[in-house]
Amino acid sequence: MWDATLRDRARGLLTASGRSDVPPFMVMDVMAAADRIEAAGGHVIHMEVGQPAAAAPRTAIEAAHAALAQGRIDYTSALGIPSLRARIARHYRDAYGCPVDPERVVVTTGSSGAFILAFLAMFEPGDRIAVTVPGYPPYRHILTALGCEPVLIETHGDTRHALTGEALLAAHRKTPLKGVLVGSPANPTGTMMSREALTSLISSAEGEGIRFISDEIYHGLDYAFPAVTAAGLSPHALVINSFSKYFCMTGWRVGWMVVPAPLVRPIERLQQNLSISVPTLSQVAAEAAFEGRDEMEKVKRGYEENRRILIAGLPQAGLKKFLPADGAFYLYADVSEFTSDSLDFAKQMLEQAHVAATPGIDFDPVHGHRFIRFSYARSADDMREAVGRITQWLTQGAPVRR
Repeated sequence: MWDATLRDRARGLLTASGRSDVPPFMVMDVMAAADRIEAAGGHVIHMEVGQPAAAAPRTAIEAAHAALAQGRIDYTSALGIPSLRARIARHYRDAYGCPVDPERVVVTTGSSGAFILAFLAMFEPGDRIAVTVPGYPPYRHILTALGCEPVLIETHGDTRHALTGEALLAAHRKTPLKGVLVGSPANPTGTMMSREALTSLISSAEGEGIRFISDEIYHGLDYAFPAVTAAGLSPHALVINSFSKYFCMTGWRVGWMVVPAPLVRPIERLQQNLSISVPTLSQVAAEAAFEGRDEMEKVKRGYEENRRILIAGLPQAGLKKFLPADGAFYLYADVSEFTSDSLDFAKQMLEQAHVAATPGIDFDPVHGHRFIRFSYARSADDMREAVGRITQWLTQGAPVRR
């Protein structure tokens, strides 16, 4: 009896909280499965994770070496190194013609840390925040873990899979929203919003008191037309960006926010308590990364070639439908000609063709069973090899339809 009581108490001590019960970020599970195949001697073409194959800019790496040579790597201000914040503000002037006060810039632990800080500063538990589907899974998972309610709004081909003010207000009329989060270029679709479309959406949101968050992590990786920043359209919008994608610095874990002035101090207090400061070495490297843009533009031209290879090659394999690929480095392909189970499709493609991609259900619990996301952030040779493998697999050993 005593042992049973102790077991019951221990079980209670080891039970995870309800807020931790969020779905996995499936792309990481796919990557782990691919790693197991490679550990057994297989050669996998990695198209599952949105991670550039290129290294960080040489200027960033050299700055990090120089900082390490000095010996001490100390805490920084919770808001970030002042010179980095000023350099980010200058970037908005140079890239967009948009003046940004450095005092409104907050350096974060990647965009992931920015989402947590933004959601904590802007919303209360129980608040409803609109996100689009298909869309980046951690948007809704982080909101759920923080006690908020993600409201999924479907996007459609007639709007090029971008959220419109009409769709946002329709959801708001059903049950009031406190916020909305959009990405342009978007993950997984690559869709970008024009200046007119983004201006209209922000106006619709702010007209109803809906707080606006713009995920601009793929800015710089635009092919159809130049990306537009929400920082230039409204002082009330909160903008999130990162050095991970354009600057090829995923593992450095450094990003930033441009925040409305009244939120600077609340976010500073949160950062002080949650992480003290962003890793100093990463901040030093990030500031220097801005001087490596010529190198990064060469990498971007590689993505454009990869995009061309997939758009030309995948239809020959039978994958003829995909969503707009205006920017980022993703192609979101319709696989419904072959299956109604994208998870099983992805598993078979990995096991049989050794091509890793992410099932659409990770991005869209409604229609994602019909889609696969391919990342084209690796080499052109990898893309050609992937097209060849997928073509052979689908034409000679097609997956079982489910």
